[in-house]
Amino acid sequence: MKDPNSGTSSARRSEALADLAQRAGFEVEWSDAHGVAQRVPDSTLEALLECMGLPCANATQIRHSASVLNAEQSSRRLPPLITAEYESAIELPASVVRTGSHYRVELENGEHIEGRFTSPKGAPALLAPLAEPGYHTLSVNDHRLKIAVAPPRCHNVADAWRTRHGSDGGHVPLLWSVAAQLYGLRRNGDGGIGDYSALATLAAHSARHGAQALAVSPTHAMFCAEPGHFSPYSPSSRLWLNVTHIDPAAVFGDQAAHDAIVAAQAGDAWRELEALPLIDWQRAVPLKLKVLRVLFERFDATERASGSPRAAAFEAFCARGGEALEDHARFEALQEAMLSGGSQASAGMRHWRDWPEALRDPRNPAVTTFATEHRREVDFYRFLQWLAAEGLTQAQRAARDAGMAIGLIADLAVGCDGAGSHAWSLPNDMLQRVSVGAPPDIFNQAGQSWGLTTFSPRAMHNNGFRAFIDMLRAAFAHAGGVRIDHILGLRRLWLVPEGESAKHGAYLRYPFDDLVRLIALESWRHSAIAIGEDLGTVPPGLRERLAAHGLYGIRVLWFEREGDGFLPPARYDPHGVATTTTHDLPTIAGWWRGADIDWRHRIGQTLPRADGRDPVALEHAQRETDRAALWRALQQTGFAAPEAAVAPPDDAPVNGALGYVAASASPLVTCPLEDLLGLADQPNLPGSIDEHPNWRQRLPLPVDALFADPAFAARVETIVRAREAAGTAHASISDTDHGPSDDPAAPAVPPTP
Repeated sequence: MKDPNSGTSSARRSEALADLAQRAGFEVEWSDAHGVAQRVPDSTLEALLECMGLPCANATQIRHSASVLNAEQSSRRLPPLITAEYESAIELPASVVRTGSHYRVELENGEHIEGRFTSPKGAPALLAPLAEPGYHTLSVNDHRLKIAVAPPRCHNVADAWRTRHGSDGGHVPLLWSVAAQLYGLRRNGDGGIGDYSALATLAAHSARHGAQALAVSPTHAMFCAEPGHFSPYSPSSRLWLNVTHIDPAAVFGDQAAHDAIVAAQAGDAWRELEALPLIDWQRAVPLKLKVLRVLFERFDATERASGSPRAAAFEAFCARGGEALEDHARFEALQEAMLSGGSQASAGMRHWRDWPEALRDPRNPAVTTFATEHRREVDFYRFLQWLAAEGLTQAQRAARDAGMAIGLIADLAVGCDGAGSHAWSLPNDMLQRVSVGAPPDIFNQAGQSWGLTTFSPRAMHNNGFRAFIDMLRAAFAHAGGVRIDHILGLRRLWLVPEGESAKHGAYLRYPFDDLVRLIALESWRHSAIAIGEDLGTVPPGLRERLAAHGLYGIRVLWFEREGDGFLPPARYDPHGVATTTTHDLPTIAGWWRGADIDWRHRIGQTLPRADGRDPVALEHAQRETDRAALWRALQQTGFAAPEAAVAPPDDAPVNGALGYVAASASPLVTCPLEDLLGLADQPNLPGSIDEHPNWRQRLPLPVDALFADPAFAARVETIVRAREAAGTAHASISDTDHGPSDDPAAPAVPPTP
């Protein structure tokens, strides 16, 4: 006989589960791409709460998890760190800090401020505004906590220009930059993979032709033991660097590199890989590591033993890297040991969760024992990080020495592989057994699951945002700017339980205000600009909030539309960085001929239509209409002959499209190398794995020959002229590149410490 109370009990449990999920930050109800309200199934909420360390399989677990959140979110508890804005009063809960209580603030510069809290009756206690951005320490009663005081906005393009040319430089021109896929750069002697020396050469040549920045694909650490895992947006760690981009000669010289290649018997393969049009990651990575290992063994046996200046520099680097560097090196050595042998059993040891239990915890004594017994191997991976950091530092130095106001713009991936060193090193800071992605939409009806994890917002709050701050500092360390991938994730991220379909997920909210303030603070401390990749379904008001903090968005030619046509350059967003395309979108030549349409059809991404019409033919027909619209826009702005017929699909107006975007009002324009070379293939085709040569394409010319190529040079000249003309026609950056914090009545950004 059915229990008459079972339905009521189930409803109560569902209600309790939804309440717990909402308090943990999940959006139980959300609107899909068609505006239809959706509710997350209880099974999905259960799985995701479990991943956040909040078990909820039964009523007892739900009550216990709720009590845990009660304790963490109690108004009687101060977190380790709070964020605040420059010269704004700081609220603290009255239940912890009473009006009239004495406080002391120790500023980063060594000064201190003392006072007493004030507040209207019944309101939170107010700490007087702090006019010094930085990480300060507040002491009140028995509590001590950090206050991260953000400046009015991020360091911006105008700041970068004036820092370079002097604060009294007056007019700030409209700037332009080059965008490069680092792995695809070609240099004589690179062994088949683009390296940091090629990046330095490209930066210097670009600067001499007027570029003020060089945007680079992610340089995050990958997996040395897994050369087939090479997507730069799926890294092992966002704290450390990709060692496959090391030039063996950069630190030790050409002769030492040559001798190492000979000793490793790598010469013939090195030259063969270098000549290929596509990177052979499976062969090139082990070969480079073999050469670098020879360099390390000689360095370890001679220079470290004698205490040379290079050895001292290495030891200083290791001391600065501390536990985080040691953890990463231990992970690399452990994974190498787990995957060695090539057996089926070892192949199943890719994820650290499959390792012996004692090795899954970086603080377990067994890990320390392993590191002691394999000290040279661990030191080898620390050595590689040192060489990578030296290479990237030199590339930024080359950019700045050649005259760039900004220099390198690093790319910060939205997440990292949960099987990597970042998740292994910080298991309590990272979400476990989930994947970041996107819900179903009009472009992808199955949704997306990217196989990445990221920080837990609950852990951020409980741990004082330490892991997030460390990641930001790593991103800014070798660059004059950072592009933050999928910046919409600062507000919320679509999470999918491991092994589930992408549509079975839910949005998890993040502390947007705190994260944006920390970005602004680190941007200011590093004198580097911040750019947010804000493409896709952007929540209302988000771009305005980012602009208010001085975070630039990205405005792509293909998406800047007005009715049936293209948005005129003069109307481009002054708070955005304009570009012709991105790594995930078609190049100018590829878009013009419809290569992206054909590729999507080839790999099965084209869905059949209910009316039986050919979807590929319809897409090509729409593209023909779009080509005509772009051609009209080019004609109206002088980038195509007024009376000329639309160029045929195989003759893309690459120069005109580059000039069109360069004529925009955006303070910075980014020009991808693929478009400067007129290439048709895009670096990555989303949704494909092996069908399209993602992250494998090499440039057809070496970096030191690019600007000598007539077609390349002509396109650069078009960009330079368009930027100069736009700077004359539009207001300068000093007049247009501003948010509310640039109001003359607002306090100025303090000088960088």
